[in-house]
Amino acid sequence: MARKHSRYDHSFAAPDTDDEAEAPPPPPCWLCSRPTGQTVVWHHPVPKSRGGRDVVPMHPICQQTLIANFTNSELQRYGLEVEGLLLNPAVRKFVDWVANKDPDFTAPITKKKR
Repeated sequence: MARKHSRYDHSFAAPDTDDEAEAPPPPPCWLCSRPTGQTVVWHHPVPKSRGGRDVVPMHPICQQTLIANFTNSELQRYGLEVEGLLLNPAVRKFVDWVANKDPDFTAPITKKKR
């Protein structure tokens, strides 16, 4: 297949710097509803191993919290219902704590209890 551009042709246009001003607002996190930052994790609320296909935007720290507090079977039962996840006291405490943090905030999360 032919190349679209020559690898030696450097006459391509430089990217516009105005794109940053026109960028759409970041999607809100599925768990905590804060706007996402630079790093967005596309999380499967129903794990792929359980047949999940839908993905939702999340902060990495929020995804780590879900993984630390729920098994794949539990996540499958909750599905896309975030309200059920928020009934867990550990998750509710986390969401209340992270509510006023910067979108790119990160911290170590406790290990999964097995």
